[in-house]
Amino acid sequence: MNLLEAFRHQALSCAALGSPFMAQLLNVLADNWPQESALAKKFAGFDGDIGPAGHSLPLRTAAGLHALVLTRRDAGLIAVYPPNQPSDSAVRDAVLNALETHTAFLDDWTNSPPQTNEVRRSAALIAGAQVAVSHFDLPLHLSELGASGGLNLMWDHYALELSGTRFGPDMPVLTLTPDWTGAMPPARTPRIAARAGVDLNPLDPQRGDHLLRLTAYLWPDQPERLSLTRAAASVMTAQIDTGDAIDWLSRRLASAPQGRLHLIQHSVAWQYFPAAAQAKGKALIEAAGARASRDRPLGWLSMESDGDTTGGKGAALTLQLWPGNITFDLGRADFHGRWINWHYDDATLH
Repeated sequence: MNLLEAFRHQALSCAALGSPFMAQLLNVLADNWPQESALAKKFAGFDGDIGPAGHSLPLRTAAGLHALVLTRRDAGLIAVYPPNQPSDSAVRDAVLNALETHTAFLDDWTNSPPQTNEVRRSAALIAGAQVAVSHFDLPLHLSELGASGGLNLMWDHYALELSGTRFGPDMPVLTLTPDWTGAMPPARTPRIAARAGVDLNPLDPQRGDHLLRLTAYLWPDQPERLSLTRAAASVMTAQIDTGDAIDWLSRRLASAPQGRLHLIQHSVAWQYFPAAAQAKGKALIEAAGARASRDRPLGWLSMESDGDTTGGKGAALTLQLWPGNITFDLGRADFHGRWINWHYDDATLH
């Protein structure tokens, strides 16, 4: 896949995930990419997959442009970004000018891979955790792989509201309301005794520059995501370590305390780990599962792509529990948490 194809592929994905502006922007970039620009020459040096499953160069570019808008550095861009509804030619002129005017900023911005922390994915994590504690009624020792800014480690501060049924705290910092199909999740309230995460490049949402990075990767025509992210950032207190996720997990598994359900979670992160790291991580988790006991159980909660690269079919929700090595197909969820098609029915299992 070359860069122009990557722009178009990402445009399709953004359209499927409800962002017509991002689809417009990325198609404009594909049609008018300045091949002699500094950014084009830089991107030509990338090896391997440059699309959504790899380096994500289209998203790096779009987020850099959005950062210019959020920091009000470019009046021309602001004029063509939502809530405005510009023509393709107006977007083209503003974007090409920004690429030329803000070369240094965009060069620095695109050095790092995308940093997203989609808070709405917590809806799936909350429901999955409710299933886990319905089988092992213990406080949670929560570990997140690819935690980014840690916002999805704080899901016990969020409410989940489904067809008039509300789960979570009485005074949540935010409320998640995905379109829900299927039975209700178990009416259990998970208690988080300890939480921590790991990321190669963790962000601290309490820092302005880090919060900018998280919000710039949100899509400009989806202001609800911006509001949710800022609300979640206000309660973020989890420890996020810098390092390799699998090495960190090995140490975390070895130190899991008795009397706790150690729940490993990740959402749209595992798919970016190298194949060797995935194999090593799976082996580590399964070995720890073989050692698990009723007073020191283990859970593995996953929301990951199983082949859908455009976003229409969403991510697979899976929960594995030990002892017993039980695997639950919990359903599927939109990559941004807009909808959940829930398969688990507690009434048929008990």
